[in-house]
Amino acid sequence: MKPKRKSTIFCISLLFWLLLVGMGLSLLLRYENNAGARGGSPSRWPEDSSIRRSSASPTLVMMVHPHCSCSRASINELALLMTSIQGQVNANVVFIRPKGFAQDWEKTDLWTSAAMIPGVTVSVDNEGVEAERFRSQTSGQVVLYGTDGRLLFSGGVTAARGHSGDNDGRRSILALLTGNGLYVEQTPVFGCSLFKIESEEPSKDSAGAKNGK
Repeated sequence: MKPKRKSTIFCISLLFWLLLVGMGLSLLLRYENNAGARGGSPSRWPEDSSIRRSSASPTLVMMVHPHCSCSRASINELALLMTSIQGQVNANVVFIRPKGFAQDWEKTDLWTSAAMIPGVTVSVDNEGVEAERFRSQTSGQVVLYGTDGRLLFSGGVTAARGHSGDNDGRRSILALLTGNGLYVEQTPVFGCSLFKIESEEPSKDSAGAKNGK
């Protein structure tokens, strides 16, 4: 093969490879910046909720899909937030367990991480009842209610899917709880759908197999 022809083939191959890399990066960025459905959080605390609302301090609730890798960043952000506001908020992380899934299906590393945050109460939302009460649709959604039961904030605490770092959600919650700084009442939520788990409901045996039981 002539050197000129080899050079031409190499250049074409290189351009094709760069095109594929560019398309891959574009798709990745689009995915990372594609927010989930936030849902219209109730303007007042749902009175039928089994989550304890404090009358002494604002109450924060984060809804999490236990198998959503994007929510690892949300829990990390909550941990950072709690270091600044511990004692100033009644914080709850609620893990959804869909109908038909075995007990402890929700006990993933995300559960362990959330349970290790000082001042945070971790609980299970059987069949997504609480998520529906708070109209949450995306994993990582946070709602903050005042001592009077009024909604103060609804949204996510990450700037993109699976990315920790400074963001409007964390800054706004901190400002609302401390009375210092500017805030917004709503932010996008970056995470997996809370309710789109499986195409069909598994039996208890198959759900147990998912946990290695």
